[in-house]
Amino acid sequence: MKVRVLDADVSFLTQPFDVPLHISTGVISVITEARATVRVSVDGRRSEGRGSIYLSDLWAWPDPTRSHEERDAAMRRFCEQIARDLDDLCGGEAAHPLELGLRLDGAVHTASLEPDQPALARSNCACAFDAAIHDAAGLALGVSAFDLYSEPAPAPSADALFPACGAIQAVGKLMRNPNPCSDAWLVVNQDEGFEEAVRPWVHQRGYRCFKLKLLARDNQADAAHTAAVFRAVSEMGARAPRLMADTNCANPDAASVLDYLERLQALDPMAFRALEYLEQPTPRDIAASPNDWRPVTRVKPVFLDEGLTDLSLMEIAMDQGWSGFALKTCKGHSFSLVAAAWARRRHMGLTLQDLTNPGLSAIHGLLFAGHVATLNGVELNSPQFTPAANREWLPRLGGLFSPTDGRHRLPGPIPPGLGSML
Repeated sequence: MKVRVLDADVSFLTQPFDVPLHISTGVISVITEARATVRVSVDGRRSEGRGSIYLSDLWAWPDPTRSHEERDAAMRRFCEQIARDLDDLCGGEAAHPLELGLRLDGAVHTASLEPDQPALARSNCACAFDAAIHDAAGLALGVSAFDLYSEPAPAPSADALFPACGAIQAVGKLMRNPNPCSDAWLVVNQDEGFEEAVRPWVHQRGYRCFKLKLLARDNQADAAHTAAVFRAVSEMGARAPRLMADTNCANPDAASVLDYLERLQALDPMAFRALEYLEQPTPRDIAASPNDWRPVTRVKPVFLDEGLTDLSLMEIAMDQGWSGFALKTCKGHSFSLVAAAWARRRHMGLTLQDLTNPGLSAIHGLLFAGHVATLNGVELNSPQFTPAANREWLPRLGGLFSPTDGRHRLPGPIPPGLGSML
């Protein structure tokens, strides 16, 4: 199977947040959704696929010298350039969709437009096109995009990472029998009155999994907040609460993370046991700001997120003792599959985190977690922050976008492509 990109286009929607999302670099209250459409030829058959993502400039490009409006406009321009040049960015020839996606990922990191745009922002802009290519390939063949790995094929951009079998076979071995169902996670900001925000999700929607946004300014305060959330949701009736913690890179070093964990264990052993892992706590550049994570990971797993921007960093992460990778489809479908396959072969762990993925990108995330086993399933928080962005999929996908039993699920059989036809 060989896929050739024919042409592409992109459109943008402004999506307001129902409640603000607090991260260490600021507060998100409005965001741009990019929707990509890609037309391809698959062994002579024409097909069209779609993908979407939020252009999260505050997460992907936290530059305090530039306003949200400036960064958002720059990311939109970059998306438009990708749409115009997609075939060239994918190598200008037919290849397996995984190889096309990896070529795209490599090309956008060296593109001349917006030269100060960091790697995460570039990957964020490209990912909807990568998803659309895979969606189109699956639709052309009438199969799930996760079933494109049953036969060997060259993927020169990543084959060297898997000398025994090549990247395509390595990804194929990663796949499990699909389970399009996942625990639903609720984000809990560190502010007063969080109980009132959380209670409806526990009582009316059956949520029992909670992602804690911590500030990493005061470890005792972070430990106290973690314990308070655990006690509150337990009293609300959440069954066997699950917790994860995310400071969005605000911790100065691994020692501060260990200090937080030790304070939490001393303060509330039950809350400590409920905390399953931490999402990248320290600065993004793991080569420039290295840490030895082994003392921490002997206590709790710690997963690399924002710091994984290039496949060459995987070896560095393993050497530093990270537990594994916090995958995000907003870094690219192809990139995430290769990173997952590489980690799994080295017995490293995987989680699948979110970018408040709405609509098509939420379907994509649930399908990804359904085929690639992760510790947490998948975090999908657009029902919490931007429910209006999901309305066009309701009520037919209410089990995904408006769960009432604490679980996200898709109806019926696994769809072809990446689910754009649902």
